[in-house]
Amino acid sequence: MGCSSKNVIITRNTTESLDMVIKGMDWQEGDEAVYAVQDYGAMKRMFEQVSDRFGIKTKVISIPNHPSSDEEIVQLYENAITPQTKLLMVCHMINITGHILPIKKICQMAHQKGVQVMVDGAHCIGHFQFNIEDLGCDYYGSCLHKWLSVPLGTGLLYVKDEYIDTLWPIFAEGKREPGDISRLNHTGTIPVYHDLTIENAIDYYNVLGGERKEARMRYLQQYWTSKVRDHENIMVNTPVDSHRACGIANVGIKGMKPKELAKRLLDEHKIWTVAIDYANVQGCRITPNVFTRTSELDVFVEALHELAS
Repeated sequence: MGCSSKNVIITRNTTESLDMVIKGMDWQEGDEAVYAVQDYGAMKRMFEQVSDRFGIKTKVISIPNHPSSDEEIVQLYENAITPQTKLLMVCHMINITGHILPIKKICQMAHQKGVQVMVDGAHCIGHFQFNIEDLGCDYYGSCLHKWLSVPLGTGLLYVKDEYIDTLWPIFAEGKREPGDISRLNHTGTIPVYHDLTIENAIDYYNVLGGERKEARMRYLQQYWTSKVRDHENIMVNTPVDSHRACGIANVGIKGMKPKELAKRLLDEHKIWTVAIDYANVQGCRITPNVFTRTSELDVFVEALHELAS
């Protein structure tokens, strides 16, 4: 992750990590928060609950599937900021499209305006390489059961030094020394065997090699998307620029509902996908992994061409 362990706690998932931040901030009536319609539903609902409870206001922007530049995305967030804005929630990788956002530039802009940034990195750890401290964010939440291959029930939360003592934990904890992040980690009795698997998963990741895994993931995504992007009836809802995506992509077929596309891919071709039909995205999320073969992707590409015709 590129940070000290003194800034990290193990949680059960990204939802718990980020909801702890959203609910745990010292909100005052009239404060504002900004997030995108493409953000994950669980966190959006927590913002709605905090809004109902504390009288804060939320502003919702929309991220284009194919931005012209990093600056276009940064400007969208900047335009939503007012003197009352306290927090931005930003996806590192949008879960429905695989779109990687320019987090460092967004953080630099927000901090110049005195606004904190919380990053949803659910799909990032173990997927592609990055350094949290280089990103400059104030909070970062992620799942470990997605791309690090830890069993279900493990996630993490990174908190910058200056905010460790200002967050209210989900469960009350006794007094700790200033800067002790374990005050946020009290959740009662947990199935500790989940946490014990994390080191094994890290060993496996290191055997693969982070650079090799990222290259493999990006190669697989570009392998199949490059074969369908030019088809007049196929819509790839993920940016073509290599630095804006890695292993995940989203594809749709004109005139066909995502739910129907997912059903036909499964029923007719034995291909499992996830249908997405909201937030300017109409298609199916496609998530190969390092062990996926190009011959399997060829079957998928052939199925898309058949359905699109």
